[in-house]
Amino acid sequence: MKINELLGEFRIQMSNEEAKVLEKIDRLTPLAQFNEREAFIIENLIRKSLVSRVVQHNCTMVIRNEEF
Repeated sequence: MKINELLGEFRIQMSNEEAKVLEKIDRLTPLAQFNEREAFIIENLIRKSLVSRVVQHNCTMVIRNEEF
């Protein structure tokens, strides 16, 4: 059972800057493609479980987690 089924509506707070960076991640994307500020914001999104880090062929990639 998902937490949204128990609570009804569950939202994770994001800043406007985090939302803009999250919009840019629409598919598996290399982390190196982002500038230093965006990479810092992506690390925060990873901590919030909104983005996942994947290592493929010694390259760090990021992908947005599915929204419930």
